[in-house]
Amino acid sequence: MEKVYSRTRTLQKDMVSGFCPGCMHGTIFKLIGEVLEELDVVEKTAVVFGVGCCGLAMGYVTYDNTTSPHGRACAVATGVKRANPETLVYTYQGDGDLGAIGLGETMSAANRGENISVIFVNNGIYGMTGGQMAPTTLIGMKATTAPSGRDPALHGYPMHMCEILDQLTAPVYLERCSCNTPQNVMKTRRAIKKAFRNQLDGKGFSMVEIVTSCPTNWGLEPVEALAFLEEKMLSEYPLGVIRDR
Repeated sequence: MEKVYSRTRTLQKDMVSGFCPGCMHGTIFKLIGEVLEELDVVEKTAVVFGVGCCGLAMGYVTYDNTTSPHGRACAVATGVKRANPETLVYTYQGDGDLGAIGLGETMSAANRGENISVIFVNNGIYGMTGGQMAPTTLIGMKATTAPSGRDPALHGYPMHMCEILDQLTAPVYLERCSCNTPQNVMKTRRAIKKAFRNQLDGKGFSMVEIVTSCPTNWGLEPVEALAFLEEKMLSEYPLGVIRDR
């Protein structure tokens, strides 16, 4: 029988994902691996991981990778790219890492138009670090640091990172995707490929935001979490291209 599908060689052989059931990190890394293989750049790729669930993937990938202090992935990626301009450099960060403690680094790298790609995983909450409220937590959504739910009078409103970066001049590509349906998985794959292609072509800063679920910290079963994502998260964070230059 002809084999029509195989595990991407960018992931450790026989490695079983340690991500929680219903989490979409595994799907995203499969897509990234497929794109790297399709572009034939596996051997010239380096990823800078953020802290938290994103950082767990350092044990899964077969190509060059490093982690950064919490929130500093874009700064580290800037250094890696400037020192090795021929390398495809991308960051893999969660909402707390990118939009809270790392907001300054993210904004500065985008404002400079650094020729890097950012994969931003938005599940509306801090994951491995304890389920605290993140910049992207929805109004009324509970977290360990907001047990009664996010109150805009106390905590402010959810931050929309693509739209925030769209206020800057330099970024060339900003798109928000998800992996909640097969159709959206394919759109996310195309977005990742475009962000990497932009970098290979020397166009500058690209970010792909991927809205995902976190069943564990949302306190929901995986199927329930998927419904919450579709009904609540995507209402706050509509999918689509924000900028494409």
